[in-house]
Amino acid sequence: MEEIKKILAVSWITEYCQATVHAAISLAAKYDAELSVIHVIDTQLLQGWNLPFKFHEEEHKKELERIQSEINSFVNREKKEGMKVKTIIKEGEPVKEILHIVEKEKIDLVVLRAHEESRIEQFMVGSSNDEIIRKMPCSIFLVKGKPKIKTARNNKK
Repeated sequence: MEEIKKILAVSWITEYCQATVHAAISLAAKYDAELSVIHVIDTQLLQGWNLPFKFHEEEHKKELERIQSEINSFVNREKKEGMKVKTIIKEGEPVKEILHIVEKEKIDLVVLRAHEESRIEQFMVGSSNDEIIRKMPCSIFLVKGKPKIKTARNNKK
């Protein structure tokens, strides 16, 4: 296996992606690698709609802040002492944005979740994973299964 210096974890902000980020943090610590976590807000669903977006700009800004906060919160709970983790929030076509970051940042390993939680999640991101895997120019680490991490959602069950 080639030397791993830069790792990118792909987060879709689901319960299962917490396990993905957890695995990426563990790998980054093991290989003393730089870690980035990306979340792409898929704007493809909005294309073709003639909606007045000025009204929704403030809501959109709040949603971006919420996503950033959620990712930062989870990463900060999981990361090791002194580890630097960069979080990236992008908007656009997920596959295109992820591939762009992989090439721009010269990523050596991409960590993806391999489990679709539900039909709605599969509808939203399932095909993106397949396309990412086919087009990825670097190694891929797939994380399967439910997280073993205690979360507020897990504690309620």
